[in-house]
Amino acid sequence: MLAPSLQPTERRVAESIVADVEAAIERTAQEMADLVGVGRASVIRTAQSLGYEGYPQLRVALAREVSLGGAPVAPSDGTMLGALRGAVDRFASRLSHTVSALTEAGLEAFVREIDQAQRLLVAANGLSSPLGIDLAMRLTSAGRPTEYMPDTLGQQIAAKQLGPTSACLVVSGSGANRASLDVVTEARASGARVLAITSFPRSPVAEAADVSLIVAPVNDSFHEELVHTSRAALMLVTESVVGLLVARRGDSARAAQAATLSVLSRSLSE
Repeated sequence: MLAPSLQPTERRVAESIVADVEAAIERTAQEMADLVGVGRASVIRTAQSLGYEGYPQLRVALAREVSLGGAPVAPSDGTMLGALRGAVDRFASRLSHTVSALTEAGLEAFVREIDQAQRLLVAANGLSSPLGIDLAMRLTSAGRPTEYMPDTLGQQIAAKQLGPTSACLVVSGSGANRASLDVVTEARASGARVLAITSFPRSPVAEAADVSLIVAPVNDSFHEELVHTSRAALMLVTESVVGLLVARRGDSARAAQAATLSVLSRSLSE
């Protein structure tokens, strides 16, 4: 047991976590610090004293332990099709919730930044990588040339070279992916604007961005998002953002889309 070796403030943090593990999973380091009445650094030190690299790693470990201790929920009719229909129904029922944090002003500013940036780099890693690739291709097809590199170091190098007239658009469901945060650091150091599409408003990516679109997760909690990760809502919003850009650019975007369709038509065989 590590409790005797903890400092008094660390022990208070650990006791708060043990008292309500489910709630601890949902809290950020700052929220935990505010609850216990200590500094954020004390929360981080507690996690490190318990053997974790930081508080995010402790949250993930707690979520894993809670998940392994529970029995999986079976579909009501016991069939795979029933499970699939249940998942679709749950997603559909929460669609309005996923966009509840978006505002007209926020969307307008986000699309304007995409439109006006001299260079635009899309960065996405982990489970968000497919969204980054798709978004970059859709933007380019709409006449907004966009850079995307699958390699994390490549993203950082490109971000460092952006400059003040450019923008870096980061897609990160958790908002805490270390590779994506490294890209944000390099983009900001270059003077570029940072845009973010993420699920959690108090995440590091959201707080570091100049403009953020907060897409509430389909799942009800951080715990559920970790265990049953879904990027469906983020994909829906990224596709819609491209549509808003096309509407803003008007004829030039529609001409670009027509050129894209011409290329696609030549790639199809009988």
